[in-house]
Amino acid sequence: MKAQEDDLLVYDEDEAVKFILNSLPADAKERINDEKIEYVLDVVYEYYDENGLIDEDSTEEASIDEEDMFKFILKCSKKDKMLLSEDDIQFILDGEYEYGKSLGIYREDED
Repeated sequence: MKAQEDDLLVYDEDEAVKFILNSLPADAKERINDEKIEYVLDVVYEYYDENGLIDEDSTEEASIDEEDMFKFILKCSKKDKMLLSEDDIQFILDGEYEYGKSLGIYREDED
């Protein structure tokens, strides 16, 4: 049973990109393509790596400073001239979060 549970948590970047594209508001779909989504996902991983949030051997949940990560992505996107607005980045992050929730990777905090 453990193997099946592990299989459910397989993050497929291609599937994530499709999921995010489908979750975008209509007006954002005109500006955001798969290349921009892949870019943001890559920068998210870079942020995780630089902040020691990627540990293959750990099953503990990482606490992520979402505001700090957002600022990091915005800074990188400006530096790399990706032409992403703050709203565009937020739409991509929201879609990625929903994709992760659909896999059971993320869960909403319960108050």
